[in-house]
Amino acid sequence: MDKLKGAKMNNPYFNSEGYADPTAYAGTKNIIKEESETERRASELIKVLKFIIRLAGFELIERVKIKDTKTGREFR
Repeated sequence: MDKLKGAKMNNPYFNSEGYADPTAYAGTKNIIKEESETERRASELIKVLKFIIRLAGFELIERVKIKDTKTGREFR
């Protein structure tokens, strides 16, 4: 039963008590989708940058840190 509760806690369709909350989900699903798309793009960009660095014969010695100009969110 705890496994099911844990799965619900990570699902935006359910509220913090584990009950289905379609109204809140409908209001936030586009935001969640946008955030995950931004995160995916940032991850892909960092992978490409690391590939280019290696291809050019260099080694990355510190973390890559980028900032989305639209949202201001930072990624490492």
